[in-house]
Amino acid sequence: MAVHIPLQSAQAPEQVVQRDIQHYMRPGTLQLPSLPPLSLYVHLPWCIKKCPYCDFNSHEARDGRHAVPEERYIDALIADLEQALPLIWGRSIHSIFLGGGTPSLFSPESIDRLISAIRARLRVEAGCEITMEANPGTFEKDRFRAFRGAGITRLSIGVQSFDDRFLEAIGRVHNGAQAMAAVEEAASSFETFNLDIMYALPGQTAQDLARDLDTALGFAPPHISIYHLTIEPNTFFAKYPPAVPEDDVAYAMLDQITARTAQAGMQRYEVSAYAKPGHACVHNSNYWLFGDYLGIGAGAHSKLSFAHRVVRQVRLRDPARYMAQALQGNALAQDDEVKRADLPFEFMLNALRLREGFALQDYLDRTGLPLSAIAKALHEAEAKGLIKLDFQKVTPTERGFDFLSDLQELFLA
Repeated sequence: MAVHIPLQSAQAPEQVVQRDIQHYMRPGTLQLPSLPPLSLYVHLPWCIKKCPYCDFNSHEARDGRHAVPEERYIDALIADLEQALPLIWGRSIHSIFLGGGTPSLFSPESIDRLISAIRARLRVEAGCEITMEANPGTFEKDRFRAFRGAGITRLSIGVQSFDDRFLEAIGRVHNGAQAMAAVEEAASSFETFNLDIMYALPGQTAQDLARDLDTALGFAPPHISIYHLTIEPNTFFAKYPPAVPEDDVAYAMLDQITARTAQAGMQRYEVSAYAKPGHACVHNSNYWLFGDYLGIGAGAHSKLSFAHRVVRQVRLRDPARYMAQALQGNALAQDDEVKRADLPFEFMLNALRLREGFALQDYLDRTGLPLSAIAKALHEAEAKGLIKLDFQKVTPTERGFDFLSDLQELFLA
């Protein structure tokens, strides 16, 4: 599923020096009563082909899948993790997510080695959710069972559509038949899995979407992530924009998605995520509740809490440079303390995406700030009918969900 990191940073510097742990532990203006749950994100940046809508840090392999430097990159990931250990020492890992790129280009043996190295160096909780993104191509599909044997517990398949016309329009390398075969294989190999679907595709109609939903729901998936195609800056589509459905058509498509998934027994627990009971994504839920995550790999982001501050880090983006610097002991490109005034917006940017909202105590625990810092914005949001507010919880209304950006902006510093 496509939620790799909840915030994108500006262009990072070339490199920064890894600070000593004492720098993060020094006194500061915040007072966090406890540390939030901690997840691990691992970025595997290679793809067979860069999709025209993709703005993630992904890179085409020079000669297809065979050009991926698996062994050296796994070496670099392990070195990167070891360098970061002092920042998270003694904390447990609640979830692990292998994102990309196309992680399923890596061999099951490499994934096995990576997960074993993580378990040898971190306290991984029993039953830890370990998700890997995968593409529906035949090459990747044939490896699904081996990935399960390597320790992956949840697969997220980038289907996007089952219709060859739209797969071609958005530059995907698989076809509809391969997508269906991949979902069948995932359903037989994993107790839980996710389908990534996109809507408002170039030339797509409501009837086209209905057929995609019929196919997707026919597999009885436990989880679906459904995203509106957006034209992101610095992508091929930004330079050559395709003709996509009008906004009112796209809104009607979203209503169709919500109704159809509900009929299939799935709950819309987040703006773009639908799940059957017990199958919500633990890793992404930790992002949305402003939990902590260590990110390793080329361009990976981290958000880490300490007693008196919250810190964001970014690794070097270029895979070759990342590998060279990680193996030398420091692959950091950015290391910044989150400003006190920015914490309310950063928290709300994620937590308000959840259908069930959030507990006020979570806000207190994860920002270290008093409720007075957001009281004015909360009451303004309530007056506009965007949230329901009581003494314990904040919950977005239907209107708040429909106008999420307007709701989030109320909490800007």
